[in-house]
Amino acid sequence: MAKVERFAFHVPSLEELAGVLQKGLKENFADAQVSVVDCPDLTKEPFNFPAKGICGKPRIADVGGVPYLIPLAQKEKVYDLNKVAKDIELPGAFILGAGAVSSRVLGINAELIPIVQTKSEKKPAVNGSYVAQINPADKGCLLEKYSSKYTDCEFGLLANLYASEGQPGKVIEVKANGRTGELNFVSCLRQTLEKHYGEKPVGMGGTFIIQKGKAKIHIMPPEFSACPLNTDEDVNNWLKFFEMKAPLICQPVIVSRDPGFDLRVEHTHCFSHHGEGGHYHQDTSPDSVQYLGYFQPAELLFRIDRPQETHLVGRD
Repeated sequence: MAKVERFAFHVPSLEELAGVLQKGLKENFADAQVSVVDCPDLTKEPFNFPAKGICGKPRIADVGGVPYLIPLAQKEKVYDLNKVAKDIELPGAFILGAGAVSSRVLGINAELIPIVQTKSEKKPAVNGSYVAQINPADKGCLLEKYSSKYTDCEFGLLANLYASEGQPGKVIEVKANGRTGELNFVSCLRQTLEKHYGEKPVGMGGTFIIQKGKAKIHIMPPEFSACPLNTDEDVNNWLKFFEMKAPLICQPVIVSRDPGFDLRVEHTHCFSHHGEGGHYHQDTSPDSVQYLGYFQPAELLFRIDRPQETHLVGRD
């Protein structure tokens, strides 16, 4: 049984958060507007999620961790999103986020873009996830719907997940155009929260679209490294980097400050309808980039199967 630790986040009002985020974004973007709106119907284009919204008992799960991937992969670390939903006390949760695939199921290593309505007593799971892997044919990106080949809800090694009841409701809408600062969109949001709330950790998740521009994205190679990856340089040499074009639909999981659970404080994966996706690093077209996002503060943090032996390599 994986150990589950629980922590209550500081939860500001949506109105307060909108004001804090707008101020911070304006330091990093030419134009930023943050407001409280009704969550758009996420079952519609371009999202096509299995749930309408990101509201209702919002919580964040940090499962496993980078120490299970590097220096050497611990391939026996396999998890199930339906079990995670029970561990976070929300069976039937709608889960978004960023993780790694189960190499036991796929036979390879790859990026997982989890988008799952987990199973409840009344309904089976609906898995809308995507897998981004290195295409064996041309070494480019191969993005596929998980359900086109697999019927499970497994993942491996690590995941950062935002979970809710998947209900409609009020959310924070963020529009940011023209990046003037060094920070990527997610880091800007997280560091703004950390600066304002300090010792009171705030968690946030949801979805955003890179509507215009291009972005730097990585995909892990299909084979785990046989040599230990001991430094960030080792990791970056192992990863495959791409420049991908908008529109990209991204699933961020953000914690303003780690309250002592060895968290990955920001982690974002993305997919598209043009065959590109993976792990988001930064837009590469600061002048023309346009972001549109919908976010919700999380009430609770659940740390599942925290690695006993840890390090800070490969957390970017």
